[in-house]
Amino acid sequence: MTQQLQDEFDSSVENAEAWMKAIQERLRINDNTKGPRSALEARLRETEKIRALEPEGSLKMDLILVKADAALRSISEDKKHEVLSKLKDIKALWEETAIYITHCHSRIEWVWLHWSEYLKAQSEFYTWIHNMRVTLEPDIELQLGLKEKQWQLSHAQVLQNDVLNQSVLLERLLEEAASLFSRIGDPSVDEDAQKKMRVEYEEIRQEAQNRVKLLETITKEHEQYSANVNQFQSWLNGVTERLNCCIGEATKPSAEDKLKALKEIVKDIRSGGKKWKHLENQCAEVIQNTSPLGSVRLKDELEELRKALEKLKLLSNEEEERLLKIQQSESAYESQARQLEADIQKLRKDLQRLENDLDHGEGEKTEEEFVTLWRKCNATRAALAAEESKIERLKAQLKELLWFSQDVQPHAESVVSAIQHYQSVRGKTSKMSTDTETQLRRLIQNPLQSFEQWKPSVQMLLETPEPELAHIEAALAESSQFKEKLMTLQLKKDMLNNVLGEEKAESLLQEVAEASKEREILHKSLLQSKSKLQNLILQHKNFDAGFALLQKKLSAIKAKLDLEKEPRPDLLGKKTQLQRLQMIQDDLAELAIHMEEVEKLVQSNTTHRHEMNQLSSDSQALKRSLEMMIQQSEDHVQKHWAYNDKLSDLQHWISVTREKIDSCQDADGEQNTESRLEDLERLLAEFPDKEIQLHLVEAHGQLVMENSSPEETAHVQGELDQLKESWKSLKEMATGLLKKWQLNRPVADKKKKRAFVDSRWMSRPAFHFFDVKPKHKQEKRGEGKSTSSHLKLLHDFEEWLRGENTKLTKILAGTPSSAEEIE
Repeated sequence: MTQQLQDEFDSSVENAEAWMKAIQERLRINDNTKGPRSALEARLRETEKIRALEPEGSLKMDLILVKADAALRSISEDKKHEVLSKLKDIKALWEETAIYITHCHSRIEWVWLHWSEYLKAQSEFYTWIHNMRVTLEPDIELQLGLKEKQWQLSHAQVLQNDVLNQSVLLERLLEEAASLFSRIGDPSVDEDAQKKMRVEYEEIRQEAQNRVKLLETITKEHEQYSANVNQFQSWLNGVTERLNCCIGEATKPSAEDKLKALKEIVKDIRSGGKKWKHLENQCAEVIQNTSPLGSVRLKDELEELRKALEKLKLLSNEEEERLLKIQQSESAYESQARQLEADIQKLRKDLQRLENDLDHGEGEKTEEEFVTLWRKCNATRAALAAEESKIERLKAQLKELLWFSQDVQPHAESVVSAIQHYQSVRGKTSKMSTDTETQLRRLIQNPLQSFEQWKPSVQMLLETPEPELAHIEAALAESSQFKEKLMTLQLKKDMLNNVLGEEKAESLLQEVAEASKEREILHKSLLQSKSKLQNLILQHKNFDAGFALLQKKLSAIKAKLDLEKEPRPDLLGKKTQLQRLQMIQDDLAELAIHMEEVEKLVQSNTTHRHEMNQLSSDSQALKRSLEMMIQQSEDHVQKHWAYNDKLSDLQHWISVTREKIDSCQDADGEQNTESRLEDLERLLAEFPDKEIQLHLVEAHGQLVMENSSPEETAHVQGELDQLKESWKSLKEMATGLLKKWQLNRPVADKKKKRAFVDSRWMSRPAFHFFDVKPKHKQEKRGEGKSTSSHLKLLHDFEEWLRGENTKLTKILAGTPSSAEEIE
C-alpha cells in the first residue's frame, strides 16, 4: 500500500512537470513582440488561451499536494526527504510557469493596446493635416479696408497657434512611434514613417507661418499708410491755419515778420510735396493688396489731399511774391554788406596769421634753419596766391553795393585797407623768400665756388719747377677737406631737389661730380709731386731715416684705424666714420707710394730687404683690414638708412590711421553708422600688411643695434618699443570700436552679412622673429657674418612672410563670419 501511494505521487509529479514544460514551450514560442500587427494579434490570442489553462495547472498542483500528504503519512522517515524535495521542485516549477504566463500575456497585450492607441492618434493627426491643408491651400483673399485685413490676420494667427500647438502631439506621436519600433520593428513605425509625419507637419507649419507673415506685412503696410495719411491731414490743417493767420486782417505785423513766417510756411509746404509723394508710393503698394473697391477709395482720398496741398501752394506763392517785392531792396543791401564785412574780417585774420608765421627771429642760421624758413616762405606765397581771388571778390562785392542808394563809403575804406594789408604781406613774403633762397643757394654752392677758387692755385703749384714740400702737403690737406665737403653735398640730394628743383639739383650734382673728378686728378698729381720731392729728400738721407718715417706713418694710420673701430652712436656718426675711413684709405695709398720710393733705396742689404718686406706685409694687412671696415661701415650706413625710412613710413601710417579712427569715433548719428563701419573695416584690412612691415622694421632695428654703440642701441630699442606700443594701442582701439559698433548695429538682412576676415586676425597675438638679446647681439658681432648673408636672410624672411600672409588671407576669405562669430 505504501509503494502504491508513492507511485501515485511520482506519477502525478511527472504529469504536472510535463504539462508545465509544454506550457513554457508554447509561451517561449509566442513570447515575441516583433513583426506585423496580424502576427502580434495571433500571439495575443495564443497567450490568452494559455492563460485560460492556468486553473488546470492549479488543479494539478492540488492533486500533487494531496498525493504527497498521503505518501508522507505512510512512508518511512528516510524516504520523506525525497518526497519533500520533489514537492519543493514541482512547486518552484509551477510558480515559475504561472509567472511566465502572466508576464508573457501582459507584455504582448500591452504592446497591442499601445499600438492601437498610436494608430488612433496617428489617424487623428493625419485628419488634422488634411483639414489644415484644405484650409491653407487657397490664395489669400484681397480685403476692402484696414479692419477687414486685421480680421483676416487675426484668423490666420489663430490657425498658426493651432498648428504650433499640434507640435506637442507630433512629438508624442514620434516618441510613441520610436518606442513601438524598438519593440515591434514594424515598417509602419520606422524612421522613414516618423520623418514623413514630421515633414508633412513642417509643410503645414511653414505654410501657416508664411501666410501670417504675408498678412502681417500687408496689415502693417496698410496701418502705416493710414497713420501717415492721418498725420499728413493733421499737418495740412495746421499749415492752413498758420497761412490764414499770416495773410488775414486780424493781425498787423511788419512785412519782415510776415515774410519770415511765410517762408517757414512755404518751406513746410514744399516738404509737404515730398510727404504726399511718399504717400502716393505707399498707396500704390497698399493697392496691390487691396480689393478693387478699396483701391478706388484710397485713390480718391489721396487725390483730395493733393488738391488741398496745391491750393495751399498757390496761396503761399501769391503772398510771398507780394512781400518779397517790399523787402527785396532792403534785405539785399544788408545781406551783401554783412557778407562783405565778414569776408574782409576773414581775409584780415588769414593775412595776420600768415604774417605771424613769417617771424623767424634774429641771429645767424644754420643750413637746416634756412631750408625750413625757405619752405615756410614758399607755403606762405602759395597761400597768398590763393587769397588773391578773395581780393577780386571783395572788389566785385563793393561794385554791387554801389547800385544801392545807401552810403557805401565805410565799406569802401575797409576794402582798400584790406587790399593794402594784402600787398604789404605779399611784398614782405616775396622779399624774405628771395633773401632766404639767395642765402641757401650761397651755402649750397659755397663748396663748388671755393673749389673753383682753390683749383688755379693748385695748378700753379704743380707747374712750379721746385715747389716746397710744405705747400704740397698743405694742398693735399685742403684737397682732402674738399673731398669731404663734396661727398657731403652729394648726400644731400633730397634737400637739393626740394630747394632747387629736380633739374637744377641734377645740374648741380653733375657739377659736383665733375669737381670730384677734377679733385681726384689734382690730388693724384699732388701725390706724385710730393713723391718726387720726397724722393729727392730720400736720396740725401739714409735708409734708416726713410724707414723710420714709414714706420711712424704706418703706426699713425693704424692708430687712426683703431680709433674708428668703436661703434658710432647715430647715423650721422656712422656717415662721418665712413668719410674718415676713406680719408685713411687715401693716407694709406700715399704711404704705398712712399714705400715704393724707399724700396728703391734698398740695395743688396738683406736686413733692409727683410724690414721692408715686413713693413709691406703690415701695410697690406692694414689695407685689407681697412677695406673690410669700409665695407662694413657702408653696410651699416645702408642698414641705418633702411631702418629710418621704414620706421618713418610706419609711424606716419599709424598716425594717419589713428586720426581716421578718431574721426570715425567722433562722428554723430546713426544714419552714417554703416558707412563708418565700412571705413573701419577697410582700415582693418590694411593691418596684416602693416604688421608685416612692423616685423620688418624690428628686423632692420635689430641689424642696426648689432652694429651700434650702447647709447644708440638703447635709443633704437626705445623707438621700437614705442612703435610696438603705438601699434598695440591702435589695434586695441580699432578692434574695440568695431566690436562696439557691431553690438549696437541693428540686425540686417542675412544676405548682407560681411565676411570680416581681419577681426579674427586682429585678435591673435603678435609674433616676433627677431627678439635678440644684447648679450646675443655681442656674440653675433663676434661671428663676423658678411653683409650679403644678412641681406639674403632678410630677403628670405620677407618672402616667407608674404607667402604666409597670402595663405592666411585665402583661408579667412573662404570662411563666412558674422558679428556673432567675431564675438
